[in-house]
Amino acid sequence: MSQHDFLVELGTEELPPKALPTLSAAFMNGITAGLDAAGIKYTEAKPYASPRRLAVLITNIDAQQPDRAIEKRGPATQAPEKAVQGFAGSCGVSADQLEVMETPKGNYYVYRGVEAGQSTASLLPGIISESLNKLPIPKRMRWGASRTEFVRPVKWLCMLLGDEVVEAEVLGLKAGRKTRGHRFHYNHDIELMAPADYAQVLKNTGKVLADFAERRELIREQVKREGERLGGIAQIDEDLLDEVTALNEWPVALTGRFEERFLEVPAEALISSMKEHQKYFHALDKDGKLMPFFITLANIESKDPQQVIEGNEKVIRPRLADALFFFETDKKHPLANRIEKLKSVVFQQQLGTVFDKTQRIENLSAAIAELIEGDADMARRSAQLSKCDLMTDMVFEFTDLQGLMGYHYALHDGEAEEVALALNEQYMPRFAGDELPTTKSGIALAIADRLDTLTGLFGINQPPTGSKDPFALRRAALGVLRIIVEHKLDLDLHQLLSIAAEQHGDLPGSEGLADRVLDFMLERFRAWYEDREISAETFLSVHALRPTSPLDFDRRVQAVSHFRNLAEANSLAAANKRVSNILSKQQADVAADIDESLLSEDAEKALATAITNIESEIQPLCEQGDYRSTLEKLASLRAPIDSFFDNVMVMADDAAVRANRLALLKRLRRLFLGVADISLLG
Repeated sequence: MSQHDFLVELGTEELPPKALPTLSAAFMNGITAGLDAAGIKYTEAKPYASPRRLAVLITNIDAQQPDRAIEKRGPATQAPEKAVQGFAGSCGVSADQLEVMETPKGNYYVYRGVEAGQSTASLLPGIISESLNKLPIPKRMRWGASRTEFVRPVKWLCMLLGDEVVEAEVLGLKAGRKTRGHRFHYNHDIELMAPADYAQVLKNTGKVLADFAERRELIREQVKREGERLGGIAQIDEDLLDEVTALNEWPVALTGRFEERFLEVPAEALISSMKEHQKYFHALDKDGKLMPFFITLANIESKDPQQVIEGNEKVIRPRLADALFFFETDKKHPLANRIEKLKSVVFQQQLGTVFDKTQRIENLSAAIAELIEGDADMARRSAQLSKCDLMTDMVFEFTDLQGLMGYHYALHDGEAEEVALALNEQYMPRFAGDELPTTKSGIALAIADRLDTLTGLFGINQPPTGSKDPFALRRAALGVLRIIVEHKLDLDLHQLLSIAAEQHGDLPGSEGLADRVLDFMLERFRAWYEDREISAETFLSVHALRPTSPLDFDRRVQAVSHFRNLAEANSLAAANKRVSNILSKQQADVAADIDESLLSEDAEKALATAITNIESEIQPLCEQGDYRSTLEKLASLRAPIDSFFDNVMVMADDAAVRANRLALLKRLRRLFLGVADISLLG
């Protein structure tokens, strides 16, 4: 079967930069899925994406679908002749060409034949249209008088199969062999003769780097060189790198300068302004301090780059001047003077204002600080000031600086350094893998703020549902778990949630509030352990015991995960499952005490002795939270347990003997339940 390369390119107005990588990947995946569904083979698929184009190159694609065998089942052999002839006619054959198929329900007529494969060229238009229709576009737009809808107005369509144009009309565009060059360097049509020439022709003739990955690495190297030229190190944020890659087709890095007086503003505010508004990279000197320069990407190779640089300098100057003005103005009013203003900001309609929230977390922060041997007064002061920077001009302009500006303003106001640090640390961790708060006041405030939100939203019966989580409660729960576990804090989550619930007073869902939130938070451990490749069975074995201390929960999970690698694990898990099943079928309560005089079999005597001996050994280990050593010692019970089940009839005819053996099993089961429900590992 002959093979060709295939190229499809959709030209558009400038696509949304943050969505470009996603759109590109989805476009390619949609096409390959369509080819796979049609049974059309190919060697490789490669995506291309730039601000004005989405393209996919498929190499060595079969020119035709393979033929496929088809089978259609018709009426029973006893059916009227007219029905049989009708079925044969629908298959394009006569009745005597049908075959008979025997089934348990009787004999049926069946048509078997071969369906000829269609040409790839005839199938491609539908595959391309289907892929475009399924692109993840939240809101499509129309333009002009057309009723066509897409993320941006479409301008041209190139579809080549080998050296031939694919006859197609997609999104109102007729396919051709022409692409277009750079908007400024080569604003002309470019005729393509072969799909494989696409990237090279665009690069050499059209001044367009169509390969997103190639363009991204070129920008990285250019920015890095500009930083080195300054005698510093350019800071390359990966998200910003993706965004500028999606904004440029022919990127050229240029360096501009801003006045050193702006360095009086906290560096984070300057960086935020440059990054968020202007898409600039910044550079740090050898001491890690911000340098008065910015690195921008021009989508043009200018003959007079200095003019481009000066234009960017004129744009950034007023933005940095605003930041300096906000900073100096904000410092004239201490954070404490802004507390009253929080009464005008609604946190949540049923949960009151931000001022109400700070009052609740004052008490909770102080309680947590005492539990972790911190300073309750420091934690209380941190909570009082925690949201005051929301009322500053700087945070109003740069919302992502909340907490950080609180830190700077608190230091300026003469607050204790730990209080200032806590104002920033209250939002840590901000995302998965982010750093955690380090001060005890920061830890107390970070936990208190999240628990207040969790209990409040659950208390008004607004827990997360499906994909909807407007208050980021899942992230809040995981943040609390991370702080407690990674800082090895011996905190009882149920106790903290009870204190948090008390701060809210009467809420519609106050009944059992702490328990509901605890269950929600413990369930978040599942995702935590999945990321660490710890099995769901391991998590469930601990979750069944519902430990209320996250640190204790984690120690148990780590111990069970280690235990599963021991040679005795599978046998002991199966034995625990068997014991659990036996005990669960007993209608009356099983006694916990063993009558040694009723032990008659050697195997049950050996098991009873082993249990008695090991109980004294593991008790101090469990009290210390050394669950790993506990399970390693319990693994030594494998032999006596196996012998017991091989040689002893648990459900003996003698009621007293039977009850005594059940008591022995209950005592055995209790040993393992001191760590986890091992029966769930089977």
